[in-house]
Amino acid sequence: MNFTDLTSLNSYLSYLKGLVIQYGLNFIYALVLLFIGFKVSNYIVRKFETILSSKQVDQSLSKFLVSVALWVLKIAVVLSAIKTVGFETTSFVAILGSAGLAVGLALQGSLANFAGGVLILILKPFKVGDFIMAQGESGTVESISTFATTLVSGDNKVIIIPNGKLANSNITNVSAKPTRRVDFTFGIGYGDDIKKAKDIIENHFKNDSRVLDEPKYMIAVGELADSSVNLIARAWTQKADYWAFYWETLEKIKTEFDSAGITIPFPQQEINII
Repeated sequence: MNFTDLTSLNSYLSYLKGLVIQYGLNFIYALVLLFIGFKVSNYIVRKFETILSSKQVDQSLSKFLVSVALWVLKIAVVLSAIKTVGFETTSFVAILGSAGLAVGLALQGSLANFAGGVLILILKPFKVGDFIMAQGESGTVESISTFATTLVSGDNKVIIIPNGKLANSNITNVSAKPTRRVDFTFGIGYGDDIKKAKDIIENHFKNDSRVLDEPKYMIAVGELADSSVNLIARAWTQKADYWAFYWETLEKIKTEFDSAGITIPFPQQEINII
């Protein structure tokens, strides 16, 4: 082996030594970055979880958000560590982006339901125990998950509504307010005494402890219909008394109208045969 060969070999070995030292140090730096990065990620996530708990965010949503945050932070730390070693991370990011897009397209419906569940749990248009009407269904909210809301109807049927549809539709929350207005329509004959009929209704409202003083009840002639004079009556009650008050009032007013000789006409049609 001549002098030139030895020089080339020494240069090559020096080059390899430099690479080993460089990548060895980079690898050590990467391990330190991973260790510190994971520690910091866990600390940030614990703080995030504490904030969610203080805001009384739903437990299922809180767990999901914490899990997502942890994975995002850890992926960022891993990519940083890979870059520290000396590898290019552009391809990794592209692969992750493509995979995320593919999963998103495959799970469009599920993601829409998840997004709707997040909105419902954050904005809280209703809560467990409320009676709501939505998507042509009505019932008491039994549970709210990240993908669907479960109702129990008045006849004890279980109704499951996807959150995607629920979040993008009109929702009537019957239980949102402590009081409700009860509306009645009483039809009397054209020959009957309007004042007497109104007095009967007003006397019933005054003597029923479920009727609130404020807002004040109201009784008026609402319509001159084809075969009846329709009186409208509106009274406010606690929401728990709504149906009992409504049903009992209908029965009592009918009985008192009968006793007072006030008729409740029904539609009639005259047929002339020539």
